[in-house]
Amino acid sequence: MINNSLCFQGRYSISNYEGCLKGGAIGDALGWPIEFHSVDSIKNRFGKNGIQDLVINSKGKAEITDDTQMTMFTADGLIKSLLKKLNLNEMPDMKEVFNSYKLWLNTQYSKLPQKGYGWICEIKDLYTTRAPGNTCLSAITGNIPGSIAKPINNSAGCGGVMRVAPAGLMYKDNPELAFKVGAECAALTHSNPRGYLAGGVLSEMIAHIIKGKDVSEAVTDTLKTLKTYKGHEPVTKLMEQSQKLAKSNITPSIAIKQLGEGWVGDEAIAIATYCALKEPNNFAKAVRMAVNHNGDSDSTGAILGNILGAHLGLEKIPSKWTKQIELTDELSQLAKDLYVNPNNIEDAQRRYPIN
Repeated sequence: MINNSLCFQGRYSISNYEGCLKGGAIGDALGWPIEFHSVDSIKNRFGKNGIQDLVINSKGKAEITDDTQMTMFTADGLIKSLLKKLNLNEMPDMKEVFNSYKLWLNTQYSKLPQKGYGWICEIKDLYTTRAPGNTCLSAITGNIPGSIAKPINNSAGCGGVMRVAPAGLMYKDNPELAFKVGAECAALTHSNPRGYLAGGVLSEMIAHIIKGKDVSEAVTDTLKTLKTYKGHEPVTKLMEQSQKLAKSNITPSIAIKQLGEGWVGDEAIAIATYCALKEPNNFAKAVRMAVNHNGDSDSTGAILGNILGAHLGLEKIPSKWTKQIELTDELSQLAKDLYVNPNNIEDAQRRYPIN
């Protein structure tokens, strides 16, 4: 049995877990049609204010990308590891997370759902290629998981941070451990501190938010942990800059440009943090701000959506958007599995098999 002293339902509710995962998917889907496009190109297509609403495909859904796909498989790996150890005071088995990333990799190359590896692998709509990052593909294909201690490349891309929100949800009772788990999840594929420490930042921020702190408090407390890690300086600099810019009267588009374009992990988390600090109580306004820029719009949108979705909860996200995103029901189920005591996950042995 898991340690009963651990509290799984803190101050926040299942609504905040759903908000985190669905908010991330909404930001991902909103930014997906304009990823790789310049601001001028975005405005030419969608009007002077840029993209304002989800783009719906022929199936009546707003498409998610690899950001949300990999977030789901991060949760899959963390849940499987927890079911193996039943201890939230220790690091998870990162091999389980890497194995789940290998299952995600198969969805990018195969159209046939895999049987016997869990329910997420059986979701047909995950078997589609949505601009996966080259570093993720090459690192997972190489079948040698990286870690903070054992780097495998020098990638600082945002492909590490955009997928680790579940670490903050699962390890909310130990925010500093949440930081380490998020950073190590990112370091499985991204070995530059600018890439993996950004994952730690997102995870700890979400942990603080789930426990009841506001966005500003979560940022301040997370920075204390960040500064204890080797190579933190570039990440710290951008995060502190995002705090200052959020308090200024600088136009958001100009402020975001000063933080970068989001292709690199520290730029992506800084842009998302800025938008969350600037509009902490308005999900729609913040997510539109987070995607309408030159750069990696779906990733900055996804990260912002994770943060504010966790903070505001599902009810304060436009209901039209939560209904329109792909896999909305599956994300609800995944949020529930992250929220409940692992002993209470329905049909856990079949749905999260430990191989």
